[in-house]
Amino acid sequence: MIRKILVANRGEIAVRVMRSCREMGIQSVAVFSEADRSAMHVRYADEACFIGPSPSSESYLNIDKIMDAALKSGADAIHPGYGFLSENAEFARRVAEAGLIFIGPSPEAILAMGDKLTARKIMMDAGVSVVPGTRDLIEDEDKLKETADSIGYPIMIKASAGGGGKGMRLVRSESELVSSYRRARSEAGSAFGNDVVYMEKYIESPHHIEFQVMADSHGNTVHLFERECSVQRRHQKVIEETPSPLMTPELRARMGEEAVAAAKSVNYVGAGTVEFLVDNDLNFYFLEMNTRLQVEHPITERVTGVDLVKAQITVANGEELPFRQEELTQTGHAIECRIYAEDPKNNFMPSPGLVKHITEPLGLGVRTDGYVYEGYEIPIYYDPMISKLIVWAQTRNEAIERMKRALYEYKISGVKNTIPFLKRIMEAEDFVSGNYDTHFIEKNPAVLEIPSDCNQECEDMALFIAYLDYTEKMKKLVSEPTEVKNGGSSPWKEFARRKSVLRF
Repeated sequence: MIRKILVANRGEIAVRVMRSCREMGIQSVAVFSEADRSAMHVRYADEACFIGPSPSSESYLNIDKIMDAALKSGADAIHPGYGFLSENAEFARRVAEAGLIFIGPSPEAILAMGDKLTARKIMMDAGVSVVPGTRDLIEDEDKLKETADSIGYPIMIKASAGGGGKGMRLVRSESELVSSYRRARSEAGSAFGNDVVYMEKYIESPHHIEFQVMADSHGNTVHLFERECSVQRRHQKVIEETPSPLMTPELRARMGEEAVAAAKSVNYVGAGTVEFLVDNDLNFYFLEMNTRLQVEHPITERVTGVDLVKAQITVANGEELPFRQEELTQTGHAIECRIYAEDPKNNFMPSPGLVKHITEPLGLGVRTDGYVYEGYEIPIYYDPMISKLIVWAQTRNEAIERMKRALYEYKISGVKNTIPFLKRIMEAEDFVSGNYDTHFIEKNPAVLEIPSDCNQECEDMALFIAYLDYTEKMKKLVSEPTEVKNGGSSPWKEFARRKSVLRF
């Protein structure tokens, strides 16, 4: 039985995993770099292990250091979260060889789905719909034109080991083919240490829809419905929602069946996500499988009532899934906004720094998965995501209005952030109508134009001035405590009384 889990990650996902551990009576172990000594996941965990300097290559990506921390702490299992080593087959193998439980799929499944070209072949053999394109790698430039002509322009050249838009090139004509092929290979080699690329038909105006799957080691595999992920900027997801406004009951059933078939084809165990592209005629094609928990998993949890982290731990413990496909239903509508420490007025440049004030939204149907707090300095070394804001309501329209309200209540000062950008998206006609695809942001350039908001700027300035006034008065109270005269209150009681009065 799993009694202690080391969480090989940081930030909001580390805290998220630890919360489920606490509810299950399982101890959690944090790992932290020099930059994360005061991070929330370190404070929240039952134990914490220092693993090295701030750069992730010397800490969160260092398998030896994480394994050493797991063994010294007496952990039974390791949860990788997402990012870092979560889809590293060598890490999963090392965990198993050390006699620990890797809370995720087998190294073989990670390898099979981690390489896009290999995954395409497996899906073809399993009868899963794939985007028309090559089955094998492209090595000969002389055959490029012949291959591209057989697929039909426009085409996409993609890195087999890629992700995040790296090693990817859109080719609309033969004149662009060779140069795009060479650039894609060069970028893929630099980013992933693997320059293998392949070609597939470019789907115009696609919808990016993914299905959450969960499988145990007893042969049970289910899907927990879809997530619409088409609001993207530079191939990075910005907003997700479920159910998808594009979906029909028939399409959901067919895509769900193929998602389950994809997982079964590699004997998958644990939580994973099968991603599809869907065209305007509702034809769908396998894109890739992420062999880990997704950033956007909370919206699935909200509409299904399933704690996906607890389910991960349950199946890693060798138990059967506590639910069957026919028992799973969707209730209401959920939306997630990713909030980053980036400046939307300056080409989304990262904005690390000291968080001087933060007020997170509350109220019915609102959830915030975050990790920053007042006085915390967001480091420059890692992903700049501050938190994920999730709302739920009975209907999609109500969920949008609730998200607008939650974004209005969310106040962060000290670092630039993407809240104004997210507010604009919530007001965009195409988003509100549900009539959007992966080109939503480029089709709506006005969304990127963040107007000067005098009220917001004045409010931010007022919060900042109040914060300075508050800290100065606290310093004075501590350095010059009042004397106790004629039976008056003690200086510490006076300090506590005045502190409560000074709250803002």
